[in-house]
Amino acid sequence: MLVCEWRNFSTDAETYTLEIFEEMIGDEFEAMMFEDDQEIPSYIWTVNYVVIVKRNTRMYNDISFTKIPRNPVCE
Repeated sequence: MLVCEWRNFSTDAETYTLEIFEEMIGDEFEAMMFEDDQEIPSYIWTVNYVVIVKRNTRMYNDISFTKIPRNPVCE
């Protein structure tokens, strides 16, 4: 499900608000995609990036973000 309004989400280590996310990524939020009724998004779009949200589970639930540039300019 693609949503264009920010939804806060949490791991065992952190709660991610719009302000925290934008500060971490250094870009402005546009949309997020949730798969299979998950509470944590799989992808988050910003003005300049597509952010892949990767789940890391060992002792506790955590996530990491991978930024991929949107519309790269080739010269």
